[in-house]
Amino acid sequence: MSDPKTEPANPFYQPVADVAALVRRRFMGLMTASLGWTFLPTSASGQEPRRGGGRKGPEGDDSARARGPAFQGEYVLPEPLKEFSALSLILGCATDESITASVLANEAMEGFLEVGIRSEKYVHKTPLTPFPSGKPTEIILNTLKPNREYFYRLSYRRLGEAAFTRRAECRFATQRAPGASFVFTVQGDSHPERPQSSHPDLYARTLQAAAADRPDFHLCIGDDFSVARVRTVSLEALAAPYLLQRPFLGLVGQTAPVFLLNGNHEQASRFNYNQSDARRTVAVGAQVARNRLYPLPAPGKFYSGNTEPLKDIGLLKDYCSWTWGDALFIVLDNYWHSPALVDTGFGDKGGKGSKDGKSDKGDDKKSRDWWDITLGDAQYQWLKKALETSKAKYKFVFAHHVLGSGRGGVEESNLYEWGGNSRHDEGTFAEKRPGWELPIHQLMVKHQVNIFFQGHDHLYCQQERDGVIYQELPMPSDHGYIAYNEDRYQTGTKLPSSGYLRVKVTPQAVKVEYVRSFLPMDDGPDHRHGSISHHYEVKSRETA
Repeated sequence: MSDPKTEPANPFYQPVADVAALVRRRFMGLMTASLGWTFLPTSASGQEPRRGGGRKGPEGDDSARARGPAFQGEYVLPEPLKEFSALSLILGCATDESITASVLANEAMEGFLEVGIRSEKYVHKTPLTPFPSGKPTEIILNTLKPNREYFYRLSYRRLGEAAFTRRAECRFATQRAPGASFVFTVQGDSHPERPQSSHPDLYARTLQAAAADRPDFHLCIGDDFSVARVRTVSLEALAAPYLLQRPFLGLVGQTAPVFLLNGNHEQASRFNYNQSDARRTVAVGAQVARNRLYPLPAPGKFYSGNTEPLKDIGLLKDYCSWTWGDALFIVLDNYWHSPALVDTGFGDKGGKGSKDGKSDKGDDKKSRDWWDITLGDAQYQWLKKALETSKAKYKFVFAHHVLGSGRGGVEESNLYEWGGNSRHDEGTFAEKRPGWELPIHQLMVKHQVNIFFQGHDHLYCQQERDGVIYQELPMPSDHGYIAYNEDRYQTGTKLPSSGYLRVKVTPQAVKVEYVRSFLPMDDGPDHRHGSISHHYEVKSRETA
């Protein structure tokens, strides 16, 4: 057990109380004086509030636009879902013949899984397995058949008890064959550390709704595990944001393998890793906790990905690709392959903590050279190969954000290594990226990527450039129902949070639906929980 009194302070720590007070002052002043809005308490929010864009709040959060009041209390599941906090199960690493179930118990337990291809008709039972307190246990189900839906049930008991508790039946699927239809779901930034813009009850409702869609997998776009509320630096302390999310993501993760992307607020980045101070410990601790507490795919027979291990971490399990049915899925990492500051590393401006003692160019965000921000040569060449060798009818790419920083979708897609242009004539693509065939956007166009999914900006916005849809994801938990940063999106369909995306893939087309989420007190005829606020269809490029 670590001792917080002797641990180094977290350079990225932000106290909740200070943020909440600032939220109240800035919100009331800005909305009343500048926009003429009338403040309504949450209990009176029967109507969906006006959308609000504009600038970020302090330290990059949304406090200047948060609609308050701040959520009071611990960020925990609603009482009816308490059992998922006591014991969470999250699926991952689904292939054509196997899947991994990660089980985490708050106190020592033991249990087993029963599996079959028909509901409540189980033909296989795993051995009785111990679930140690606070330590994830992985159960691998193999010898499965491809292109099938399976049903399973978890039974568990506390040590010393005779009877087992049986969870409700869940399902999962193995790799779909070409021509098969399936659903997947995607969530934007959940930010549970922000009481002014993230409500646990609303987050749980969103994840339960996503689970009801019976998706084959669920993707989290990043900024789900911020270290901003971690006071000190240790592996134990840095695991706290990942433990907090386990019961929540288990609501959908028990029926759909979960894929995680790093966001900027995880502070897991090459820049932080390269420092010699507490920032390196944060980067290592965050990534180690992520990979230990969630069953994430490593490159191998089924998944392609990053094969470079890092000292103190091992395989990053960050970028990866796989084929499912008629679709290619590509997950990119904005942060682990850029030696320069992307949108993390807010401490020690001027590079005082760098390993060589020299000033790190780009340590100060205000003076950084955006050509220094990069996916890296290895990830770029891997992306190029994944796109050009795929014969999939549909192609989807996921990253936390264009360039990993800034605001906007297509507005940023023409810049630097993503689009090839400098903002202020700082250089050319050929000069800055020798050996790269094309900027990333042009590479996606050439290889007929259908949709690029991103988060970071906390609103729903669907845009298109050169046939590639840029899809910004809404927050799944914002109880203020705000469209943050909408003034940074000059085109497209813009809508406020909260909710998630349901994507239906069929041989004929891909249908994307924005499914809305509301707290019960905010449900109304014009904004009902589970309603579809926007949808569109995408044909494959080869048949469109």
